[in-house]
Amino acid sequence: MIERRSALTVVSHLVLIIGVMLVAFPVYLTFIASTQTAEQITQANPMSLLPGGNMIETYKMALFGGKNSVGSKIIPVAPMMWVSLITALAIALGKIAISLLSAFAIVYFRFPFRNVVFWMIFVTLMLPVEVRILPTYQIVSDLGMLNTYAGLTIPLIASATATFLFRQFFMSVPDELVEAARMDGASPMQFFKDVLLPLSKTSIAALFVIQFIYGWNQYLWPLLMTTQEDMYPVVMGIKRMISGESYTEWNIVMATAILAMLPPALVVVLMQKWFVKGLVDTEK
Repeated sequence: MIERRSALTVVSHLVLIIGVMLVAFPVYLTFIASTQTAEQITQANPMSLLPGGNMIETYKMALFGGKNSVGSKIIPVAPMMWVSLITALAIALGKIAISLLSAFAIVYFRFPFRNVVFWMIFVTLMLPVEVRILPTYQIVSDLGMLNTYAGLTIPLIASATATFLFRQFFMSVPDELVEAARMDGASPMQFFKDVLLPLSKTSIAALFVIQFIYGWNQYLWPLLMTTQEDMYPVVMGIKRMISGESYTEWNIVMATAILAMLPPALVVVLMQKWFVKGLVDTEK
């Protein structure tokens, strides 16, 4: 029987509350700033911690663009969010598809140097993106893929981590399932589709959440890949809003930051059950 200690419970809850406040306060401050005007943010010292009355106008300006208080053009965020969404989905789904097929081939097919191939894939974990970014950029440029969705996504869809995780899971699948599928006359791809994919759905969901956030938050690669405004992701848009003009509309910047946080947060909330199950499921 677990002994309940009231003092320990109070301390643990207090630590959790402090941790939540430390994490949530910057988000709250960003939201409050997005409901005020740029003048209220810059002139007030300190800035008010209560919501202002400019929320609808600020978010409308951030999403669809327009002219700010000094007559400068504000770039709309809606097209940037669309670029980020397409990029994040393509990277997440591409990483999962390629990793599934790679792990399936490594585990269930017998070919020369199979383990060597796997370790060659695994060793790429030791190479950060910055090490290979220049040769990758040169290849993409030579193929004429600058300022394209293909150029933004294809170089990033290979994942040694996902391949390793799926390989470990496939190796834990009982051999009896393989024998039963073979006796039923199932082809390798039928076995992959009808047996392995349903068993892998929790792992796929967990990796989708991780890879979607990874793709959504990309900054360095799009910075090199894109020179046209219609191909900028939202993370680059925030940076340009801060450094692109001498006068910064901080309420628009904060509204854009809140909008940029919504899709990843929505994915985590909607897939939280599958995400946690995919990370802690021990019945595989």
